[in-house]
Amino acid sequence: MHDNCNPSDCPVSARVDALEREFDRYRGSSSDTHRQMFDRIGALEQSGATLKAKLDGMDDKLDALTETAQALADKPAKRWDGLVDKLIYAAALAVVAWLAAGMPGLN
Repeated sequence: MHDNCNPSDCPVSARVDALEREFDRYRGSSSDTHRQMFDRIGALEQSGATLKAKLDGMDDKLDALTETAQALADKPAKRWDGLVDKLIYAAALAVVAWLAAGMPGLN
């Protein structure tokens, strides 16, 4: 303080008191602001956890759908392979039957 300033009658005292009140008001509002920010961060963390759980469930369902689609895609291929095998056996049987009949048509 200034040398000629009396503590009971200081011209700067009113300004210091006003600044202290303003500082206290800002500190109170910043506490409210911080509380609101932490509440929002908490809500975001909860929604992030919920979204992660949903995405994990979707991944499981996609894996199951992929497996089902692959099984359905493999089924016609297996049928085609079985048909080709049967045609080869039928052709071989026809050749054996032709040979057993004495190879008619070559005389």
